[in-house]
Amino acid sequence: MESIWRAGRVLLGLILRRPIVGVCILPILPDGKVVLIRRQDSGRWGFPGGLVDWGENILTATQRELEEETGLDVSEVGRLVGVYSAPNRDSRFHSICIALEVRVMGTPVVNDPAEVAAIASFAWTDLAELDMAHDHAQHVEDYLAKRTVIA
Repeated sequence: MESIWRAGRVLLGLILRRPIVGVCILPILPDGKVVLIRRQDSGRWGFPGGLVDWGENILTATQRELEEETGLDVSEVGRLVGVYSAPNRDSRFHSICIALEVRVMGTPVVNDPAEVAAIASFAWTDLAELDMAHDHAQHVEDYLAKRTVIA
């Protein structure tokens, strides 16, 4: 019985101790401004995004998370900004973030007040003044430098 319990614990450790995959969306309005959310949990500004649900692909998760958090719709998928996988990029858990530029349409609204405290659009030049969540300042730097990174 002890060997079954030990094998079960090892198996659960192998299954559960894996990074999770999420999307980070850089939503660009028709006027060229970028939409950010102020996170409810930290009060910091960041890009909308979230975890990829079971059965979803990256594009579907991007569209869903964008609509859930901002009320915006994807009009065009731009470029891959990067894949960010540093174990400490998110203090809650080890996550791999796929950051995508998307052109959006609609009016930004807080759709999920449990997650989003505020929403606003900014000129790219104003982002350096903001306290950014997670590694989103790095996403901004990479985007403006026109880099596609794997980090």
